Amino acid sequence: EPGNFQANFSGPVSVSEALQRSLNVPAVDLLDRIGPRRFASQLRSGGLRLRLPAGGEPNLSIILGGAGTTLEELVGAFRALAAKGMGGVPRLDPAAPRVENRMMSEGAAFIVRDILESGGHPDRPFVEEGGRRIAWKTGTSFGFRDAWAIGVSGNYTVGVWIGRPDGTPNPGFFGANIAAPLLKDIVAALPAGNQPARNKPASVSTSQICWPLGTGAESTPAALCPHKRSAWILNNTIPPTLPDRASERSLRETIWVEPVSGLRTTPACTHTAVKREIARWPSYLEPWISPADLKAQSPAWLPACRHDEADSGGRITLQGVATGAQIRPAPGQPTARLDLRAAGASGNLYWLLDGKLLHSSPAGTEERIEIYENGEHVVTVMDTQGRYASARFVAKGFLPQ
Repeated sequence: EPGNFQANFSGPVSVSEALQRSLNVPAVDLLDRIGPRRFASQLRSGGLRLRLPAGGEPNLSIILGGAGTTLEELVGAFRALAAKGMGGVPRLDPAAPRVENRMMSEGAAFIVRDILESGGHPDRPFVEEGGRRIAWKTGTSFGFRDAWAIGVSGNYTVGVWIGRPDGTPNPGFFGANIAAPLLKDIVAALPAGNQPARNKPASVSTSQICWPLGTGAESTPAALCPHKRSAWILNNTIPPTLPDRASERSLRETIWVEPVSGLRTTPACTHTAVKREIARWPSYLEPWISPADLKAQSPAWLPACRHDEADSGGRITLQGVATGAQIRPAPGQPTARLDLRAAGASGNLYWLLDGKLLHSSPAGTEERIEIYENGEHVVTVMDTQGRYASARFVAKGFLPQ
């Protein structure tokens, strides 16, 4: 299972945020839906060849650096962001022929460049002399063998690679802390020159979209649009939220509610029941959704009309700690131990503490989690069907380190 470089999970994020922060999980999920072969073919047609092990085929690892390339080709590919989507081969001789390939559309290049001009640090953007921002991206290969950074402006595309020719690891060398500072110094030393005009392509516009459905706000009923976000739109197309991997249910569904209380019911139980359309978050995101949003998407049942909830796949129950509990370490022990189980779960279980994945274990087994410090904590368990349970508790009695 992929994990993020920061070793925790962020819940629902926009594509812009995922790209700026180099979040692995959204990248792997998207590539799995697009297809690794299709993605690798698109890169190759744009001039960026991926080097795979002998006999290897494109797979999900390529989105996390599981394939090789050259800094020269990487710079040529990133050039597309400032060249209306056309990648190219860097020329070492002005007399050399110009080689260009279509890496992406002009509109896509404009949008990606705008996203990367924040570079994961909107408060600390790279700014070229004259006030123009630099679109930049960093990367770190498996085992800390390569640290790289690429910067793109209207006049320049700059690539920095730091590593050892024999591939020996450099622990602690990340693209962000080693290559990016050098990139910034190089950009600052380059002559400013006249910046080429940068006009928004006709294929690009902005629009308000709705979360969780991902649909346009203008065409979505207010009841199905609890959160509005501003987004770039390409070719007047607003892609909706991708289908829920953990459930066959639609993200937009109709339920029956009792009109006065708003609680869920059925026509057979309540003759005054009315239909209500709801917007659901994808199941895997539910542990990070606010209680208010969860209540809105799935109202509680009327006690007298409680359904068996088979349509939701049932619920799992976290046993061993409850919300509101206070725990302390046993006398003489440096940690407090929680022995937990998930009743009603199936498949593999994923245990998270404060948003960080701790362990994976088969359903039906007991999981021991150790708490090391004072304060509020949240433990969450999720099974392979996307069902989850969580508890928020307070730890006390730990001695300062």
